[in-house]
Amino acid sequence: MLTPIKIGISSCLLGNHVRYDGGHSHDRFLTQTLGLFTEYVPVCPEVECGMPTPRDSLRLVGDPENPRLVTRKTGEDHTEQMHTWIQKKLPVLEKENLCGFIFKSKSPSSGLYRIKVYGDDNKVKNNGVGLFARAFTGHFPRIPVEEAGRLNDPKLREHFIENIFSFQRWRRFLENNPALGQLVAFHTENKLLILSHSQEIYRQMGKLVARGKQMPPAELFEAYEKLLLKALDLKTTIKKNINVLQHAMGFFKNDLAKDEKQELLSSIDQYRDGYVPLIVPLTLIKHYVLKYDHPWLRSQTYLNPHPFELKLRNYF
Repeated sequence: MLTPIKIGISSCLLGNHVRYDGGHSHDRFLTQTLGLFTEYVPVCPEVECGMPTPRDSLRLVGDPENPRLVTRKTGEDHTEQMHTWIQKKLPVLEKENLCGFIFKSKSPSSGLYRIKVYGDDNKVKNNGVGLFARAFTGHFPRIPVEEAGRLNDPKLREHFIENIFSFQRWRRFLENNPALGQLVAFHTENKLLILSHSQEIYRQMGKLVARGKQMPPAELFEAYEKLLLKALDLKTTIKKNINVLQHAMGFFKNDLAKDEKQELLSSIDQYRDGYVPLIVPLTLIKHYVLKYDHPWLRSQTYLNPHPFELKLRNYF
């Protein structure tokens, strides 16, 4: 597993006392579990742009697409102050080579989703985006991002963490000045992982790689990256995972004893019916990979896309 992985994060989530009330929003999963495999780059837009701690709380006001950032009690406008800092901060973050960013939920500067915007007509809309979060995602559209609160959902948690480790693997691949042969190998090793997100995009990627000799390398890798991230952006489902499990099982058709085959089929059925998590049939498949020595399957990132210790495939 590639570690550490560099991730941007809202500073308060690490336990830093930077919130408007002088407190923090320490997230123990992020620091004590995921933190074992990451190098965090903390960011607090409000403090870093020059606001004190503690301070008057802020809110978004006006047009949800271009809101103003003002204090709740006095109405003091900090929009230009924040935008000025953002324009200086983004080039600094470019140099960090981040593989993801975890934002603080409900923040007028860092929230990604459903941030309250107080209209000039006194109506409140829940469709805003924090000023820094909007600027970051616009400047780095391919970097995986998520809100800390949404990571309490096990499916969203696995999706985000799989994406950041996949993005890191792709970044490491590009660092080695690869040729077409290395891209073929990368595509092969990630076949099952990509299939678990989208069969259609996997086919598009295969066609792209097949005509790779006809394209300049930079153009080829750029096109491949777009398709890879497009596929990974689609969430896996039970149906998609079962298709991958059955595909992997096909490699053992001449190896498995009758009782072994039945055990694997039963575990897949139990996963389909919601009685066991994905880790159960996957563990059996990984056992048979070692027992019957299948190098192609052993190389598949789908079997180990992220650290086992995170227990991301243990949920129902």
